Amino acid sequence: MTVETGPSDELVRRCSGNLAAIRDRIAAACRAAGRSLDEVTLVGVTKYVGVEVTAAVVVAGCHDLAESRPQQLWEKSAALADVTPAPRWHLVGHLQRNKVRRTLPVVSLIHTVDSPRLLESLEAEAALAGRCCDILVEVNLAGDPGRSGVAVSDAAALVAAAASSPHVRLRGLMGMASHPDGVAADARRDFARLRELRDRLAPDVPPGMLAELSMGMSGDFDAAILEGSTIVRVGSALFEGFGG
Repeated sequence: MTVETGPSDELVRRCSGNLAAIRDRIAAACRAAGRSLDEVTLVGVTKYVGVEVTAAVVVAGCHDLAESRPQQLWEKSAALADVTPAPRWHLVGHLQRNKVRRTLPVVSLIHTVDSPRLLESLEAEAALAGRCCDILVEVNLAGDPGRSGVAVSDAAALVAAAASSPHVRLRGLMGMASHPDGVAADARRDFARLRELRDRLAPDVPPGMLAELSMGMSGDFDAAILEGSTIVRVGSALFEGFGG
């Protein structure tokens, strides 16, 4: 694909159809929860597709995009730099401290801050660049040390540290269901735990700092919306029928 030619009409059509189906699901979940549709942001996770399909998603109307790996974020943001409207990039995977400097200029929101050391690196690099860095604190709802995210018991300390960092702008919490492919009722309990944690921590930080809850993926974002999610991260459902 070149910027001049753009994605094919067929790719845009397929992306538009999948996007419409996802938005219908979001709307239904919002109605069931008694919430307004504009309370939920859809982030398209493009880690399994190439640049042309990613561009088609933007043309179809999804302007918030996410990658799990910083290198893919760098490459796709550069490749789509001239796409209009410009996508807002999110990082939803682990960020190593040695990749912070190159990531900050292209990312709108980092969902996965899970340690004081990463927070310190973000603060230092953002201060050096003379900018603010928007983040979410990722919480390990499964309690599995092999998974990413700060332990629930340590979340308050990391949230407090982020709230007091002058060049880091804390916007909320992020979490995944303990078993993303499991029973919806189990996922909903996990999402409720994250919302309840946010509600406990919110009085201890400035107003608005914990407004966002990034929770819910293709298989469980309906349950997440019922429990207060404000950002849903959808990948496979957005590219259904595209193959690998």
